[in-house]
Amino acid sequence: MIKILLVEDDLSLSNSVFDFLDDFADVMQVFDGDEGLYEAESGVYDLILLDLMLPEKDGFQMLKELREKEVLTPVIIMTAKESLDDKTNGFELGADDYITKPFYLEELKMRIQALLKRSGKLTDNNLHYGDLEVNTTTNTVLVANQEVELLGKEFDLLIYFLQNQNVILPKSQIFDRIWGFDSDTTISVVEVYVSKIRKKLKGTDFVNNLQTLRSVGYILKNAE
Repeated sequence: MIKILLVEDDLSLSNSVFDFLDDFADVMQVFDGDEGLYEAESGVYDLILLDLMLPEKDGFQMLKELREKEVLTPVIIMTAKESLDDKTNGFELGADDYITKPFYLEELKMRIQALLKRSGKLTDNNLHYGDLEVNTTTNTVLVANQEVELLGKEFDLLIYFLQNQNVILPKSQIFDRIWGFDSDTTISVVEVYVSKIRKKLKGTDFVNNLQTLRSVGYILKNAE
């Protein structure tokens, strides 16, 4: 499921957005800029919804620090500030879209979907990688038209690699994304599940191009 970081100090609005997106995305709610920056730096989110008027650290400063640290997660600014200067400042700092309050929740969702499609995080039902075909609706994996069964977190982990080709993925980031911050297991589970996937997909382009970076994590090179 898509993971969205919602940084909004208006509890009522935050809860409304959370409830509306609940069947579409896994939404993490935070209510100030410091916590928002901390969460965003984890790199586990597909998109950030960012208010500007925040306690502790405003949205402009949070966005500035994110981009300086080369955190490139797409950002949609949500704010009552509608002047051209505010919008210009937001885009110059690295925002990807801007929606002015009050807004229709349906419009916000459409903007989220459009931005995720542009960034490659939201795709059609079928993903292709060399001799691998994955259907994200039925959770099926085909290798040379033969089905291979990947269960639960195995499937989620495969999708995460496919959606982040040529990106170094630290084991800690993979763990937070797939198992979650509150998981009672340990980070070593990442290696266990990568090993399971490699065994089930042995000989495929995916396994041949999935590289282990010692003491760091993994990187899936683009299929040739």
